[in-house]
Amino acid sequence: MSTTQLYTKYTRVWIPDPDDVWRSAEIIKDYKEGDKSLQLKLEDETLYEYPIDLQGNELPFLRNPDILVGQNDLTALSYLHEPAVLHNLKVRFLESNHIYTYCGIVLVAINPYEQLPIYEQDVIYAYSGQNMGDMDPHIFAVAEEAYKQMAREEKNQSIIVSGESGAGKTVSAKYAMRFFATVGGSASETNIEAKVLASSPIMEAIGNAKTTRNDNSSRFGKYIQIGFDKRFHIIGANMRTYLLEKSRVVFQAEDERNYHIFYQLCASASLPEFKDLGLTCAEDFFYTSQGGDTSIDGVDDADDFEKTRHAFTLLGVKESHQMIIFRIIAAILHLGNLEIQGERDGEACSVSSEDEHLSNFCSLLGVEHSQMQHWLCHRKLVTTAETYVKSMSLHQVVNARNALAKHIYAQLFNWIVQHINKALHTTVKQHSFIGVLDIYGFETFEVNSFEQFCINYANEKLQQQFNSHVFKLEQEEYMKEEIPWTLIDFYDNQPCIDLIEAKLGILDLLDEECKVPKGTDQNWAQKLYDRHAASQHFQKPRMSNTSFIVLHFADKVEYQSEGFLEKNRDTVYEEQINILKASKYQMVADLFQEEDTVPTTAVGKGAPRISVRSARPAFKAANKEHRKTVGHQFRNSLHLLMETLNATTPHYVRCIKPNDEKLPFKFDPKRAVQQLRACGVLETIRISAAGFPSRWSYPDFFNRYRVLMNKRDLSKNDKRQICQTLLEDLIKDPDKFQFGRTKIFFRAGQVAYLEKLRADKFRAATIMIQKTVRGWLQRTKYQRLRRATLVLQRYARGCLARRLAEHLRRTRAAIILQKQYRMLRIRRAFQRIRNATLTIQAFARGMFVKRIYHQMLIEHKAIILQKYVRGWLARVRFRRLRAAAVVLQCHLRRLRAQRQLRALRIEARSAQHLKKLNIGMENKVVQLQRKVDEQNKEYKLLNEQLSMLTSAHSSEVEKLKKELQQYQQSQRGDDNQLLSLQGEMEQLRMELEKAHGEREVIEDSHGKEKDLLRKRISDLEEENALLKQEKEELNRRILCQSEDEFARNTVEENIQMKKELEEERSRYQNLVKEYSSLEQRYDNLRDEMTIIKQAPGHRRNPSNQSSLESDSNNPSICTSEIGDTEDVIQQVEEVGMEKAAMDMTLFLKLQKRVRELELERKKLQTQLEKKEQERQKSQVIETKTQVTPEHEDFAYNSLKRQELESENKKLKNELNELRKAIADHATQNNSSNDMRDSYNLLLNQLKSANEELEVRKEEVLILRSQIMKAAQQKDMGKNMVKERESISPNASWPNSDRHVDQEDAIEAYQGMCETNRLLEAQLQDQRREHEEEMEALRNQVDLMQEELEKQQQAFLQTLQLSPEVQVEFGLQQEITRLTNENLDLKELLEKLEKNEKKLKKQLKIYMKKIQDFEASQTMVPVERRSHERNMQVAVQRKEKDFQGMLEYYKEDEPLLIRNLITDLKPQAVSATVPCLPAYILYMCIRHADYINDDQKVHSLLTSTINGVKKVLKKHHDDFEMTSFWLANTCRLLHCLKQYSGEEGFMTQNTAKQNEHCLKNFDLTEYRQVLGHLSIQIYQQLINIAGGILQPMIVPAVLENESIQGLSSVKPMGYRKYSSAVAEGDSSYSLDEMIRQLNTFHSIMCDQGLDPEIIQQVFKQLFYMINAVALNNLLLRKDVCSWSTGMQLRFNISQLEEWLRGKNLQQSGAAQTLEPLIQAAQLLQLKKKTSEDAEAICSLCTSLTTQQIVKILNLYTPVNEFEERVTVAFIRNIQKHLQERNDPPQLLLDFKHMFPVLFPFNPSAITMDSIHLPASLNLDFLNKV
Repeated sequence: MSTTQLYTKYTRVWIPDPDDVWRSAEIIKDYKEGDKSLQLKLEDETLYEYPIDLQGNELPFLRNPDILVGQNDLTALSYLHEPAVLHNLKVRFLESNHIYTYCGIVLVAINPYEQLPIYEQDVIYAYSGQNMGDMDPHIFAVAEEAYKQMAREEKNQSIIVSGESGAGKTVSAKYAMRFFATVGGSASETNIEAKVLASSPIMEAIGNAKTTRNDNSSRFGKYIQIGFDKRFHIIGANMRTYLLEKSRVVFQAEDERNYHIFYQLCASASLPEFKDLGLTCAEDFFYTSQGGDTSIDGVDDADDFEKTRHAFTLLGVKESHQMIIFRIIAAILHLGNLEIQGERDGEACSVSSEDEHLSNFCSLLGVEHSQMQHWLCHRKLVTTAETYVKSMSLHQVVNARNALAKHIYAQLFNWIVQHINKALHTTVKQHSFIGVLDIYGFETFEVNSFEQFCINYANEKLQQQFNSHVFKLEQEEYMKEEIPWTLIDFYDNQPCIDLIEAKLGILDLLDEECKVPKGTDQNWAQKLYDRHAASQHFQKPRMSNTSFIVLHFADKVEYQSEGFLEKNRDTVYEEQINILKASKYQMVADLFQEEDTVPTTAVGKGAPRISVRSARPAFKAANKEHRKTVGHQFRNSLHLLMETLNATTPHYVRCIKPNDEKLPFKFDPKRAVQQLRACGVLETIRISAAGFPSRWSYPDFFNRYRVLMNKRDLSKNDKRQICQTLLEDLIKDPDKFQFGRTKIFFRAGQVAYLEKLRADKFRAATIMIQKTVRGWLQRTKYQRLRRATLVLQRYARGCLARRLAEHLRRTRAAIILQKQYRMLRIRRAFQRIRNATLTIQAFARGMFVKRIYHQMLIEHKAIILQKYVRGWLARVRFRRLRAAAVVLQCHLRRLRAQRQLRALRIEARSAQHLKKLNIGMENKVVQLQRKVDEQNKEYKLLNEQLSMLTSAHSSEVEKLKKELQQYQQSQRGDDNQLLSLQGEMEQLRMELEKAHGEREVIEDSHGKEKDLLRKRISDLEEENALLKQEKEELNRRILCQSEDEFARNTVEENIQMKKELEEERSRYQNLVKEYSSLEQRYDNLRDEMTIIKQAPGHRRNPSNQSSLESDSNNPSICTSEIGDTEDVIQQVEEVGMEKAAMDMTLFLKLQKRVRELELERKKLQTQLEKKEQERQKSQVIETKTQVTPEHEDFAYNSLKRQELESENKKLKNELNELRKAIADHATQNNSSNDMRDSYNLLLNQLKSANEELEVRKEEVLILRSQIMKAAQQKDMGKNMVKERESISPNASWPNSDRHVDQEDAIEAYQGMCETNRLLEAQLQDQRREHEEEMEALRNQVDLMQEELEKQQQAFLQTLQLSPEVQVEFGLQQEITRLTNENLDLKELLEKLEKNEKKLKKQLKIYMKKIQDFEASQTMVPVERRSHERNMQVAVQRKEKDFQGMLEYYKEDEPLLIRNLITDLKPQAVSATVPCLPAYILYMCIRHADYINDDQKVHSLLTSTINGVKKVLKKHHDDFEMTSFWLANTCRLLHCLKQYSGEEGFMTQNTAKQNEHCLKNFDLTEYRQVLGHLSIQIYQQLINIAGGILQPMIVPAVLENESIQGLSSVKPMGYRKYSSAVAEGDSSYSLDEMIRQLNTFHSIMCDQGLDPEIIQQVFKQLFYMINAVALNNLLLRKDVCSWSTGMQLRFNISQLEEWLRGKNLQQSGAAQTLEPLIQAAQLLQLKKKTSEDAEAICSLCTSLTTQQIVKILNLYTPVNEFEERVTVAFIRNIQKHLQERNDPPQLLLDFKHMFPVLFPFNPSAITMDSIHLPASLNLDFLNKV
């Protein structure tokens, strides 16, 4: 295949472009050898001549066919080069919104800068267990591949995530860890996976910052090892960090921030626990404000700080340690704000001792203030002889301060990482691990320093490892396929690595220069020039002597040597560190202690032993001779990382940043190409292109290119031989392809060549078909045109003649019209002029009259104003005089009062007067106090009124002044107004004349309009009559429609009620499921505890066992009411703890409310139906129906209550009679001392109970008497208060003038005070009670008012509604009221029923004891009784009439359970009656009911339920056994209902069956327990069937080629991955899945399972088929094609046909397949025009908007004749669907389970007709 064969006309190529990097063009002329240029046509139709270098013969890159564009794997492209990779990524990112793409073993992830719904929990489950190549590219697919390889190969794995800042590395690593936490959840209860995820917010807070490229950029590298045990559950994790950017603590560039934790702490500084930190906003601190803006849009630092604190708590960091961490961070901020003052021209400096920030720094870290102040500005020089203290310059002090801040933060960072590792550490032995490396990518800036050098050095090492791994995988693939291969030459960057890290390399020279006492960056740079000038990877810039250039694998980078030595030394002075070591806070001191030992741990068993050390080397003292440099530490940690990675299987994720503006879904080709070159993706492409990148399996190649074969080759059976023959004929160069064992390998470009040949053949066939069809169409068209032409000529000639005649007539008519029109126009112009003249005259006359009128009006108003102003002035003067008189009177009266007051004071000082006033002083004081208060209030009111009057007076005066000024100004402008008024008068006269003229015109027009209106009125009257008739007809129609709407509304309400019932049932069954899971979890824990006790080293059973067993030895007494607990305690006393534990009535209490709600709903529904029927009869009956149900319910409840009361009375009477009988019987029988003692004990207990009851009654009477006394005392207190109030203050005291001794007066006074206090306390109590009563009454009034308002509003609303709606609303109100009343009555009935049950149980206990006592009195030998029993059995065997009962003895119950349940196989009863065990169990229950033995019934049912659960747990994966016991459990439930004696279940019984009903016991509660058990068995049955079907669904429904010839082969060399190869070919066909469904159906039918349950089973299974297939379709690009849609629709039709064949079309299973059917139709529909979009939106109603858009994005043409779905069409679809309220999730929940319903299905078999087979070994059962 020569070059001229490829560069032909219509071939598309890529040419370089300065803006878009690469640009597409099409060849318009075939290329020939020797041509100097290539003739091209660009996409914008412009011509372009591309020059060709004849020496290099460099032709432009060829473009892949459109059918290959948008592939999931870049290595699957035929032409592998840079423009093809860039274009494929661009198409996937912009058109399909796919951010992930494979490139061999590398996952390329493009940051969308938008939250996408592709990371939910259901997506994790969808990718779990799938092969890496089967689904769309995703980070979850890479994580699943690592997890599967770890589990299968038992080898440690690593996921290496790299990329530049802002590319999404941290997010990708976070999602990978979330996948592992979900799939490999911890086996214990330690929640280690939650702790692993909780470490992310902490590390983001202390290690991430805002940069110009990313708002959340990780400024350090980290390697997280997630440990797994032998069952591959997460047991722990470990984190290593690399090269924290410490310089960011003290310096930030423009528009950047410091680490997030500083801003989070400042945002939360107002919290009370942080008051001591002395923090304010971040703008106030130097270390946080250098970048400018301290906030990030959309980020709440305070909220993030709460998340960080919560994560600290979750990881076990104590509150005290957290506070010290925050103190250290705050201290760093205060350190940056120190004010350093220069002295002696900057050679020395100092820090003020009163510096607030220094004080805060020292107090927060607990160090001495004076020492820190001194050593911040001084340093110690140690020589051999002496030690000197030297002052530092201002520059040195600032550097030392910054170095100290960086060192403190770095130590704190390392401490936090260590504690996170401690929290994630586990004592369980680690079996394997998966490491996630989140490390910085290749970086190049305008100014590159030491940090960029280290980062690029690390990327050089990682790239070397990556290249060798890719090369290794390629060679392994060739060797496995047994094809000859030559060594592929790949780029080895070892020389560049040697330049950096070898002996006397860049790092060695840097360390050597750091050891020199006066080493400088310039000297180091000069050494580099001298040493490495000859190296091919080292260059010296032309214009600089302090910079150097390193040629990295990605790009050449120029580094500035300034600052390298300082950053490499990382100098911190020893004196400052010693001060911090002496901190009073132990944690602060521990941060700076020397660490001499480094702990080492082994990776795990089975893997190479690697020493896993902390990536942070131990910090040692500041002795420069012994301390390692930063470069040396980084080199060691990098070597350790490379050792770890080389010992694991790596997986690569390369993150790409699409643009620098952080805009969603914007692609910048320049930036993308730069990153693709830097991250090694293009190197992967180059390695793949150097070998055989395209790979096809033989069947896929045969199906794709069979059109190029001839008939002779197609007749052969060996497809491999056919493919070899074809390729040898088409491709002459044998080096271009190789034949492997299972695949064909092609060189780059060969698949495109084959596609070109295939397209040429299709094009030639198409041209032949088009030629023939177009010739036939042209001949047909010519004949049709000739016939049409003859017809047109005939009709045209006739038309011309008619047109001439018409023209003549029109000409004559036009002349007549012109004459009349001109006459009319002249007449109208004359009338218009005349009317205008009259109008002008009328308006002018009117204007003059208006002017005269306005002048008169103004004069009249002026007179009125004068009148009011003068009157107001007179009133003001009068008020002023009156106010002055009042003031004088007040002063005079005050003088008189003061004189009188002085006299009274003199009189009051006399002793005799005091004695007279001593009696009754308190009352007078109180009265005077009241008077003073009243006077003060009046005084305040008078002052307020006076102030108001003065303010009003002042405001009125100001208003009058303003009005006076305005009036004076208006008088000045009157002269000017007079002239203007005269002009206005003239204008008004003109307007008046004009108005008169217009009036005449209006009168004329009015007369004409009046006539017209009369005519119009007559017409309207006629129309009104017609409208009335139409209105009557419409009213009739509306009445009919309203009736129809009412019926429709009732149907809709019924549907809504059914939906609510389904939801309630599903919630109820979920509760049952949760209960069973908790029960199983408890059993597992108990088993594990017993196993641990017996054998400590044994491992517990797997956790996927069935959850359908309960332990009868564990008491689970848990009720919510006192009566229930008493009953349980009584049962425990009777039968012991073992049997009382499994009383199923306790379990029923959990779901009691659900049953009540269902009954109420059914009752309300029946009432609603009755009311609707009665309403349709008449309006009168309607009102009655609203009232009668209430009276009926009330009457029914009252009757039931009376019955219960009478029954309680009867029970009490019977109890008293029993007591008497027992007492008499006990006195008569003296033969047995033991029995007499027991009965005496019983009587004593009864007597003590009666005595206690009497005591309680006496206590109640005493309490009542005390309450009555308290009430009487309150009444007396009230009367005393009233009498006290009734005494007037002016009453005369007869003894007031008598002489009283001083002591008596004091005692009387004290007594009065005490009585006053008592009276006040009583008054306060009464007032408080009164206020409480008033508040309660007010609340009641408010409630009544609210209810009244609600009723009024409802009444007003109903009045506005139509009559039908009013009736409906009234019904609803009545229903709600009746519902509330029914609930109250039911609560009352429940209480009465509980009392009744309690009394019945007590009665049964007494009856049973009496029976035992009577039995003990009959002295019959045991031998005789056994003989009689044997005789009785023999007699029963001789009886002919079998009563349908089976008798067994109590000791034979375990044998019955074992033979009938535990050890029974379904095959043993396959030839008998279906559900035979259920019938046998019922006959045993019936006999226990016949002999009235409640313990036997209880024991048998409990043992049966426990036995069934044990069987199901043992056979948790056996479909046949589970189906067998589901059928028997349901049949036993039906038997208990059918023979319960309830009329609702006996409608279909025969007379013989009615004889077999239960007589003594009501087993309603056990029916409920069996219903719960049936639900659990049904759920287990669905899980078993789903587990069998799930692996079949995708191969059978999506991948199975049922229609031959519709091959959906991917048109590219699709490569499988490692995990997919090992699993082999395990595909299933649709026939196999249908056979499995037949097996399920036949098993359930043979075992007698109810048809309704079978229908529900298949509805659930078909829903799972739909969900799994649709989820897989939504995540796979290779199956979204037209041919797959055809295959899918055919396969679904086969399933629908199977449903019809099994008569299951009524089950609703076909409806569950509707989303999958619509997806298949969507793949087949046209996707081009807006009409197609509307059709898709109207058709795909069961698919959500996200699912439709996802399928359209994934749609892939199978051949070149199909077109891709355009972005505009997808946007059109989204516009049409934007009104939908679809759920946000993309995938369906295939684990969702519909609520199951067990309908009642009575049996026609009678109990006496059932035969017991001998194979069951039930000889101990005796027929009755």
